[in-house]
Amino acid sequence: MTNLKEKDAKYVAGTYARFPVEIKNGKGSILYDTDGKRYIDMGSGIGVTAFGIADDEWVSAVTSQLTRVQHTSNLYFTDPCAELAELLCEKTGMRKVFFGNSGAEANECAIKVARKWGEENLGADHYTIVTMKNSFHGRTVTTLAATGQDHYHEHFGPMTEGFVHGDIEDLDGVEKLIVEHKACAVMFECIQGEGGVIPLSADFVRGLDALAKKHGILLIVDEVQTGNGRTGELYAYMNYGITPDVVSTAKGLGGGLPIGACLLGERVCDTLKPGDHGSTYGGNPVCCAGAVSVISRLDEVFLASVKAKSRLVFHTLEGKEGIEGVTGAGLMIGIKTTRPAKDVVAECMAKGVLCLTAKDKVRLLPALNIPEDVLLEALGVILEAAKAQIPS
Repeated sequence: MTNLKEKDAKYVAGTYARFPVEIKNGKGSILYDTDGKRYIDMGSGIGVTAFGIADDEWVSAVTSQLTRVQHTSNLYFTDPCAELAELLCEKTGMRKVFFGNSGAEANECAIKVARKWGEENLGADHYTIVTMKNSFHGRTVTTLAATGQDHYHEHFGPMTEGFVHGDIEDLDGVEKLIVEHKACAVMFECIQGEGGVIPLSADFVRGLDALAKKHGILLIVDEVQTGNGRTGELYAYMNYGITPDVVSTAKGLGGGLPIGACLLGERVCDTLKPGDHGSTYGGNPVCCAGAVSVISRLDEVFLASVKAKSRLVFHTLEGKEGIEGVTGAGLMIGIKTTRPAKDVVAECMAKGVLCLTAKDKVRLLPALNIPEDVLLEALGVILEAAKAQIPS
């Protein structure tokens, strides 16, 4: 581990405060480090490995495609790309899909679609997009500008213009921004993940939908973290009974391979023309084969199991010593603990459970198919770690 840490420090850009764990291998929701220590994975690569590590069906789909062709570019047709697009459209009612490589790229596409649509339908001065304070939409300069957290903007100015940030649960304030800034779209996360696992209320989300309709602008939902079964529905917006114009997603879509998707509804499905946008790796056949394996298994029965596990998490944690509150939906959980979240995460790691943080909360994003006994084992460790320390 020492040599690895030295090599990493010498050659890898210092953008990550890594935990002192070297993961060697694993299966499902169990990981092992180079010393053979066992860990329960409650983070799934920040919500990416939807069916856990080395899932047999996913591995088979990916390796089978690897033996045929690993890349062609978008100059040619490939079956996995078209199959995945068809699956996504059939399951959501969206019309077309643009594939990129990440959540940030999916959001960049959504932004470009909104701006071109705004220019063509509302006028060239209608390019502003209203996003929410405390949101997170990516790390490119433009998606940082869309992100409603000032500290992410430090050192990287000037930010891309054309974004204003409203307060969640303040529909009057959002409407004022729409009117004053001649907005072309409203963009939001149903649960603010990086912002602290904060769900938006049903009234607010439906109110945003109503405002978009009232002012004739687009409704964009960022499902990078909340999508692909994470909240117990295929996409989180489905919990609210709305139909967005644009949906961005990534993370769990590829099951561990880099892929992002921007789903386009009826109003915008033909906005992008040849040459308007592109991605060399977008729609890569291997990544798409992995994503087809994931999306094809997210049926009603499986999603019901995600909801059942969610209820188990809330029931196990709420009201217990050291737990001040539990937020989220499905298997996207935020836990406010009496002890500092970073201390809880460190103790859990020492005891063989890998968790995440989001603001001042412990964040859980386990594989969607984590076995209940493994989930309960991890929750037991978390509860022990969350108990307030008794002063000596």
